[in-house]
Amino acid sequence: MEYLKRVADIELHDRLEAMGAVLIKGPKWCGKTTTAEQQAKSVIRLQDPDKRVEYLATGQTTPSVLLRGENPRLIDEWQDIPLIWDAVRMEVDRRSQAGQFILTGSNAIDTTQIFHSGTGRISQMNMLPMSLWESGESTGEVSLQSLFDNPQTDVEAISKMEIKDLIFSACRGGWPATLNAITEKSKLLTAYDYVRSVCETDISRIDGTKRNPKLTQAILRSYARNISTLAKTTSILADVTASDKMECSRTTFDDYIVALERLFVIQDVDAWCPAIRSKTVLRSGPKRSFCDPSVAVAALGLTPDVLQMQLKTFGFIFEQMCIRDLRAYTQNDFFSDISYYHDRYGLEADIVLHLNDGRYALIECKLGSNEIDEGAKHLLEISRLITEHNKIEKQIPIREPDVMIILTGGLYGYRRPDGVFVIPLACLKN
Repeated sequence: MEYLKRVADIELHDRLEAMGAVLIKGPKWCGKTTTAEQQAKSVIRLQDPDKRVEYLATGQTTPSVLLRGENPRLIDEWQDIPLIWDAVRMEVDRRSQAGQFILTGSNAIDTTQIFHSGTGRISQMNMLPMSLWESGESTGEVSLQSLFDNPQTDVEAISKMEIKDLIFSACRGGWPATLNAITEKSKLLTAYDYVRSVCETDISRIDGTKRNPKLTQAILRSYARNISTLAKTTSILADVTASDKMECSRTTFDDYIVALERLFVIQDVDAWCPAIRSKTVLRSGPKRSFCDPSVAVAALGLTPDVLQMQLKTFGFIFEQMCIRDLRAYTQNDFFSDISYYHDRYGLEADIVLHLNDGRYALIECKLGSNEIDEGAKHLLEISRLITEHNKIEKQIPIREPDVMIILTGGLYGYRRPDGVFVIPLACLKN
């Protein structure tokens, strides 16, 4: 299969030029190893069944032997021999050269066998499932970076994806394995297999703690019912015990959530709390979010046909697609961040996208064109509040938004007379 370029390709290249080694982290099945292979000059797969026993025996005595090979050398599933970490760190010190090693694998690591953090030697980067641009579905007519660099520019774009196409893409997810699938039915299986694997295997392997697959499934299902909302932990826990009739204490629930976060399954969005409103007015709890919209779909047992009849539900899932893609498109901006704004007066921005240079965008996610005016009204009001705050509090100015965007499931992209961009998600790229 032809390799489809990922946004992470550039970040990996940059980190290899700067550091001796790079660790690629992220959800399983998101393409970490395949992406690493594109830049590696040699590869050792520690789970190769023909050589595994020999690798394990060597790794327990002289792990440095496994590091021999042309650089960058990819060490796949490195966590099977935790001593590899310190061996890589020492070899980086000894060679004093950048771009020596790439490490990939799961997040189940025996940290008791690791004696050094790797700081200054091993750079760490995150990967995500594929965005619409990476999977070849977005036209890429609108560059997110160009909107920041030229916020006064006009935009003309036409999406090739209708609502039914977006629904199918959300159900399928951004998993590279779906590209090999032949039928639509087979493309949808990956997300279900992913959720099943998390519940039955990964949740216990992450730290060696035996956890209940049924309780894991119930927590994911409840989380999915509250996706893209500010549901409190107590509410989700109550839903687990009531709707799924599962016994679960707050301590146990918190333990499962931490494990799911370590697996990168759950990736909540924090609140942005500028001083334009009283702290008692601002919502500050996390917005519930997954690494990919298909996780919510699979956890709830939904299908494309069902979602076409439940567009309100899909609106929440569409926001997850927007968050996933925006995270991917700003991946090379090393310290970029995503938050949300919501106050008790109902004023909101679904997403606040922060770049590492201080610039940021206020973004609303609106599936249909009839919601665009309301979304623009929210963004413009937040911008007005910031301007008024700066006039009053001149000693503590807040940067005004550099871009205001409505990401939509519609067909046409343009710049409104009020300066707000209307951009179909399926026209966006990094």
